[in-house]
Amino acid sequence: MLTYKSKLIVLRGNSGSGKSTVAEKLRKIIEPKTALVSQDNLRRKILKEKETDVGDNIDLIQQTVEFALGRHYNVILEGILYFPRYKFMLKRLVERCPESYVYYFDIPFDETLKRHATKPNAHEFGEKEMREWYKNKDFTDFQNEKIISAKHSLDQIVSIIASDTHIKVREYKFKGIALKAEITPLSRMSK
Repeated sequence: MLTYKSKLIVLRGNSGSGKSTVAEKLRKIIEPKTALVSQDNLRRKILKEKETDVGDNIDLIQQTVEFALGRHYNVILEGILYFPRYKFMLKRLVERCPESYVYYFDIPFDETLKRHATKPNAHEFGEKEMREWYKNKDFTDFQNEKIISAKHSLDQIVSIIASDTHIKVREYKFKGIALKAEITPLSRMSK
C-alpha cells in the first residue's frame, strides 16, 4: 500500500463551527508547501453537487488530497465530512498517511448560528437549513481524534494544532500568542 510522508490535518464539524477559519489561518503560517482542500469548494462550487451518500465529491476529495500528499504537500482537509457518509474515504486517507491529525469541532447549534451570521455567505442559507444539517457529536472512531470546543479561541486552536503536528510554522502573532516552530504544547483535549 502506498503511504505518504507529508502530514494530513482533518478539520471536521458542523456548518458555522469555525473549521474553515482555522484552516485558512493554519495555511497562512505553515511552511513550506500546504494545500487546503475544502469539501464545500469541491462539492458545491466545482461539482455543484447536493450532499448524498454516493456523491462524486467523495472520490474527488480523496483524489485531491492524495494528489497533494503525493507531491509532498502537507494537507489541511476541512468540511462537515459527516462521518457515516465520509467514513471509508477518511479511513483510506488516514491509513495512507501515518502522520494524520483529526479534529472535530464540537460546537453547540446556537453558537454555530451566531458564527454563521458573521460569514460573507450568511445570506445563502439560514437557521432552517443549518438545523436540518446539524449533526450532534459526529465523532469518528479514530484513536487520535481530538475535540475542539466552543471555549477554545481561534488562537488557541491554531496553537494546539501547530503543537500537536510539530509542523514547521512561520513566526506569526495572533492576538498576543507568538507561534514559532517550537511551541509549548497546550493542555491536551479529551473527548
